[in-house]
Amino acid sequence: MRIQDPASVLGDSANGVRLLTRNSAVSVGILTSKNFKCKPCGRTQRKYRVIKGIISPVGDAYKKKGLIPAHHRIIMAELATKNSHWLEVDTWESLQKEWVETVQVLRHHQEKLATGSCDHPQRSSELDRPGRKRKWDEQKQDASPKKPQEPKPTGVPRVKLLCGADLLESFSVPNLWKTEDITQIVANYGLICVTRAGSDAQKFIYESDVLWRHQNNIHLVDEWITNDISSTKIRRALRRGQSIRYLVPDLVQEYIEKHDLYNSESEERNVGVILAPLQRNVSQNKHSNPTA
Repeated sequence: MRIQDPASVLGDSANGVRLLTRNSAVSVGILTSKNFKCKPCGRTQRKYRVIKGIISPVGDAYKKKGLIPAHHRIIMAELATKNSHWLEVDTWESLQKEWVETVQVLRHHQEKLATGSCDHPQRSSELDRPGRKRKWDEQKQDASPKKPQEPKPTGVPRVKLLCGADLLESFSVPNLWKTEDITQIVANYGLICVTRAGSDAQKFIYESDVLWRHQNNIHLVDEWITNDISSTKIRRALRRGQSIRYLVPDLVQEYIEKHDLYNSESEERNVGVILAPLQRNVSQNKHSNPTA
């Protein structure tokens, strides 16, 4: 899975980079694909040869309100990216029993690249059922144009976190992130951040000592052609029985309708439950500062 013309997109790192995004939303079918398409085409302070995009659905233990079971989100992501030449869905994070911190996910994928196992992405059990896998592979083969083999780089590609401005701004939410984790993410891996209307990512970086210190490893991409579609709006439309045609790929829409995934009942999932990172970080802070 390689981007068709990496040299014309982001182009001078010999070993290339792989962009990782963690997804928990219904709109993986269009939003993640849209985001990935925008990022490589943007202008950043430095240029890279983007060779792969990795979608890592967050695990159920994240406990976000309205978060449907991971196996559904994995399958929707795979259906949405089935014809992509460079996007893949990785299930490692989703299969963990406990919530996994972002820096651990980045570390996992970087180590996976270092050991040479990156060319064997995991699949969901739904797609590996007898007969389904063969059909899946045939469809994928038919949809993928034949391309000449690219020379293998001598080094290991670098993994960077692909995110929106909202994730960047979430660094300031008390107890949502550990300071040491933020430092590791921006220092050891780096961010590719797509800005949005109404946000001032540059100002936010300026106001954060950690982000300012590592600003050369944070690359802002302006999304000049904006898309106002959001997972919240899609879920709302589904709850109200409105059409989401053309908002997500047809296969994703069919899967959602077949399993009745987004309704008033699913929206109440995890209501009243503290988000996993908040719960963990508050607990650890209490243990480290028992008199606080």
